[in-house]
Amino acid sequence: MIPPFSLQPTLETNTIRLLPLQAADFAELYAVAADPKVWEQHPNKDRWQRPVFFNFFEGAIQSQGAFKIVDKATNVTLGSTRLYDYSTEDNSILIGYTFYGTQSWGKGVNLAVKRLLLNYAFQFVDAVRFHIGAENIRSQIAIQRLGARKVAEQEVAYYGEPSKLNFVFEITKQDWTAHPVSS
Repeated sequence: MIPPFSLQPTLETNTIRLLPLQAADFAELYAVAADPKVWEQHPNKDRWQRPVFFNFFEGAIQSQGAFKIVDKATNVTLGSTRLYDYSTEDNSILIGYTFYGTQSWGKGVNLAVKRLLLNYAFQFVDAVRFHIGAENIRSQIAIQRLGARKVAEQEVAYYGEPSKLNFVFEITKQDWTAHPVSS
């Protein structure tokens, strides 16, 4: 039996664990976020600065859909991601606000996290969308490798920040189940 839908379940694979983000996680997550390189292609390039990241973190806590990504073997925090904007009208949800420390880049962490979230979400929705900054080429390439297609462009205002141009990518349940991406 499938448990009821939640924006913040605890999810895990053999290598990673997604835990509901808690206020007590700030210092641990900021240690990952304090590297300017993490934010080079993101819409807000100043998020490595503590006050700017604090605003981002507050928005994440208030969303009640944010996760701390943890390496199961070392218990080290690798980054964060979020489920948000669940829509009953078109039975969809968004995954986004994802970032990882540079030590996780190129190691399959993003693929594992996205597969885990997509497999979970598609138990409940028919489409998953992603807001990706127009300049964030790295994330655009990564999401297309999962089978997502660009479907729109949209100005997105993050919590306490000005609107920035984002591309909207989408994966449908039908496409995901017909062509699942393996690790």
